[in-house]
Amino acid sequence: MTRDMENPQPPEPETDADTGNWGGLEFLPGHPLMWVLILSELVVFGAFLLVFSAVRISDPGGFAADQLHLSPVVGGINTIVLLTSGLSAVFALRAVEQGKIAYCRLWLALTAVLGLVFLIVKLAEYGAKINTGFTIDTSTFFTLYFLITGFHALHVVLGLGILGVVAFWPSRINLETGTAFWHMVDLIWVLVFPVIYLVR
Repeated sequence: MTRDMENPQPPEPETDADTGNWGGLEFLPGHPLMWVLILSELVVFGAFLLVFSAVRISDPGGFAADQLHLSPVVGGINTIVLLTSGLSAVFALRAVEQGKIAYCRLWLALTAVLGLVFLIVKLAEYGAKINTGFTIDTSTFFTLYFLITGFHALHVVLGLGILGVVAFWPSRINLETGTAFWHMVDLIWVLVFPVIYLVR
């Protein structure tokens, strides 16, 4: 037996790369890369809403008149739908933590169904607006309305894809990562809804 084997040296200290140092993001549930994406998306939507609010200040009358053509009831229904989907995502994560994979997939399926309901309601709303002559070119209000809510709807579609992936591979880290994105989608809508539909 060699001297090295008789007296093994202590391992080299871990580097930032070994420990996955993400500036604190590694302590959040899910993969840190998802939190980088979430933070960047929150910044983007925050900028959109700031632009919307700033332009509203420059044309309060026009924005108020156009806003009357939106239905707070429809927007409120979609808010309830998304918040309920977020709750079912929480139950999905809890189920996988308890090792109940079948229940986890059922909760994820309910989350996805509610996400689809949100998209159907949103598309019906778009159709109603277009049929009455309100398009993305009608006014600055409707330009921003279609851009912001449409961009959010694309995130719902992406979220549905992520839910499908984590349902296929329902590990705890995958569920934490996927549901974190879905909760971001919920949070963004909770901010978008009052700014566009309610604040006058």
